[in-house]
Amino acid sequence: MADSEQPRMVFGNLWADAVGPGGGVDRDHCECFNQFKPQQPKHVRFHAERQDTSVPGWQYLLALIEEAAVDGREVFRPLVELSPDERRQIVTLPPTIAKLIAVKHLVLYGSNLVRIPPEIGAMTSLEEFSPYTSRRLHWFPYELTRCGMLQRSTVSTRSVYGNYKLRPPFPRLRSGPDAAGCLDLDDLDPGIWGATAVRTCSVCDRPIGEAGPHQVWISMRIATDVLPLLVNACSSACIQALPRAAEGYVPAPHRGGLGVVQPAPGRR
Repeated sequence: MADSEQPRMVFGNLWADAVGPGGGVDRDHCECFNQFKPQQPKHVRFHAERQDTSVPGWQYLLALIEEAAVDGREVFRPLVELSPDERRQIVTLPPTIAKLIAVKHLVLYGSNLVRIPPEIGAMTSLEEFSPYTSRRLHWFPYELTRCGMLQRSTVSTRSVYGNYKLRPPFPRLRSGPDAAGCLDLDDLDPGIWGATAVRTCSVCDRPIGEAGPHQVWISMRIATDVLPLLVNACSSACIQALPRAAEGYVPAPHRGGLGVVQPAPGRR
């Protein structure tokens, strides 16, 4: 080696153990907004996909969660156990993740997820949350704030609503008083409400009334990242009890839509 030559630095793959078997397409393409340029879309909505609970990937995921709950494991990487086709079948996680009270690190690298259920708030031992490169995961449930031990997160922030790099808009939310008639809270349209079911208040944990949740967005620092959180509140009082948003973001809880004024991209 000549004196002027320098040895090449070799960087290890930090996510090598978070990637499952290859050989197929494991994610769908997302066109909700441009994740690389600050372009204002004409509209933005929640992903409307419903989870097919009959597919093999879902059944296998249920079994993996039960296994992890029984053995008390501290690191849970469910997607590495699934084939590419099975990973693509998973667009949310089961409510049974509430059983994972011993898990300290939840790894969802490269998932096809479009939503996380509020039951993640029951994972009270969670210290690290890694849904990195989950490009269709644009928001998180407010119940994530209940994970009081959470210290580290690895999120592809360009993919989330309101991120400071691009400032993509938030979907416009409906609220209880705006809903025509009574809602079936166990069978909601996820393209409108962000979930197929909303049963309890994100803030006080009391049941949601028949008129439906009072929904607002708030951007808060969760561990390492500022994340857009969807609040399903039972009342305006619970909305008023919310903390202040992270500095450099929309300061108060809001209902989303293209009319919400955000700071300029690149500013916090």
